[in-house]
Amino acid sequence: MEKTTRFISFISVVLISVSVAVSNEDDFRGAVFGVSSKFSGKERSLSLFKAHDNLRHLQILASGVDLPLGGTGRPDAVGLYYAKIGIGTPPKEYYVQVDTGSDIMWINCIECRECPKRGYHGLELTLYDPEDSFTWNPVTCSSGFCAEINGGAVTGCKPNASCLYTETYGDGSYSIGYFVMDVVQYDSVSGDLETKLANGSVIFGCGARQSGNLGSSEEALDGILGFGKSNSSIISQLASSGKVKKMFAHCLDGDNGGGIFAIGHVVQPKVNSTPLIADEPHYSANVTGIEVGTQFLNLSTSTQGSGDKRRTIIDSGTTLAYLPDAIYKPLVTEIVAGQPDLRLRTLHDQYTCFEFSGRYSGYGVIMTLSFYG
Repeated sequence: MEKTTRFISFISVVLISVSVAVSNEDDFRGAVFGVSSKFSGKERSLSLFKAHDNLRHLQILASGVDLPLGGTGRPDAVGLYYAKIGIGTPPKEYYVQVDTGSDIMWINCIECRECPKRGYHGLELTLYDPEDSFTWNPVTCSSGFCAEINGGAVTGCKPNASCLYTETYGDGSYSIGYFVMDVVQYDSVSGDLETKLANGSVIFGCGARQSGNLGSSEEALDGILGFGKSNSSIISQLASSGKVKKMFAHCLDGDNGGGIFAIGHVVQPKVNSTPLIADEPHYSANVTGIEVGTQFLNLSTSTQGSGDKRRTIIDSGTTLAYLPDAIYKPLVTEIVAGQPDLRLRTLHDQYTCFEFSGRYSGYGVIMTLSFYG
């Protein structure tokens, strides 16, 4: 069956915060990463947005993918959030994509001879060298971690051999490397909102060879910081070691992009919550309605469909908001009905946009999404 995906240009759906709580601890410990937008002031086309998202959704929605790293590895064509973290002892700084749609953290390593030295907007990139850190440890193929991510014992594992990984992406790019354990440094937030430097040991991938845009893009980063739901993600590892609670919040900066990525606690007292859908591989929630101006579109179960079609995947690595036709068409009708000066325009035979000519004076459409709960 043909699957039609639509999106609306000039309408931005912003997730203020996502909280994933599975801990009953009363004390407050948290980690904070400053987050920057990868699109700061740089114009991009809808074709690049869509190309990135299509490749990414192949990873998220496809069946039979056991260990998706997420993302497309195409920082030249996407809008991403990235953060600067410290790794090792003494620590060195690395720029990584913050990705709620993947589980594993990986960094370009010293063996990667073709990795770029500079990346997005001239950021100086750093190759991780385990031998430069006093706190690194190897992760062998006989370890519990390696068995878990491979779905069982590794065939042909030899004593003291490294736990290897190979990840292939939708655009043909791939990353090959091995896992190591080292200390990751972050800002810890106390109950009085004061920050101090903290650290925790984390297992992550050491990228030895990359292909395609992963290894040659002029806008590359040092790696990916996975915040997915599996036990291999950085948030799961820090939580299991008692460093933080298993919850995080992405607070967006609406003016400049980026914002703060907080682990372990949601400090804003006026945050509304919605339950995440259980037994889903990715963070998913139910959208019950969309308000356009004074009109409310009720998204009943029959409208949204059944099964997987009811879920809304929350993914920091997807650029645009996507809606099925059953929701998209009445939404556009309501927007046009309330804004008679708007005209619909199709770009490149596939992108439906709103067109407005005249002097801008706060003109716009406010769209509010309602979640279950």
